[in-house]
Amino acid sequence: MTRKIVEYNDVTINRAGEPVLQGVTFDMQPGDFRYLTGRVGSGKSTLLKTLYAQVPIAAGQASVLDYDLTTIKQRHIPALRRQLGIVFQDFQLLMDRNVLDNLKFVLRATGWRGNENIDSRIEWALTQVGLVHKAYEMPHRLSGGEQQRVVIARALLNSPQLILADEPTGNLDQETSAQIMQLLHDIAASGTAVIMATHNLALIEQFPAPVMHCKDGTLSTIS
Repeated sequence: MTRKIVEYNDVTINRAGEPVLQGVTFDMQPGDFRYLTGRVGSGKSTLLKTLYAQVPIAAGQASVLDYDLTTIKQRHIPALRRQLGIVFQDFQLLMDRNVLDNLKFVLRATGWRGNENIDSRIEWALTQVGLVHKAYEMPHRLSGGEQQRVVIARALLNSPQLILADEPTGNLDQETSAQIMQLLHDIAASGTAVIMATHNLALIEQFPAPVMHCKDGTLSTIS
């Protein structure tokens, strides 16, 4: 039986002490791709934050990569997050250093040692997103689409089993958004599960996958 890397059962998620989502039930296996949709304030980002233990589970059963999110201890959260890749809408790159040094910073912070190992891993990650030739560029010299590719490369560095992408195309034009979408779908096809929050219905039509929709305090799945 295929291992479930995410399993939520009748979960309640609070924001500012009040329920924002209740009865949340879904699971994911390696290679699954899911969209997460809903209006601003419907709970999309809060749900994503529960997956990397930034927001606690208020009730129900929830596990990610065999970590029980209802009982996880603070000291175990970094180990969970090292197995996840997180892609933000606003990139969150370090603007005072080039692409290579941005990625080196992440690897060293997560325990990688040895310049040869680090350089090899960065070359691999940048190859996945088609940006090996941009390793020495400063972030401000890259287009929005290129910056988002660097962010995806950063998310891939530690071979995550799950990528969480929060509106990764929100600041990009339609053509560049489609390129990022294709990249994320390719990553899922290689075996890494992906959950992507988005408002872009045109992209969902262009790149079909199951949709989880937040509305009226509940999460429903639309195949």
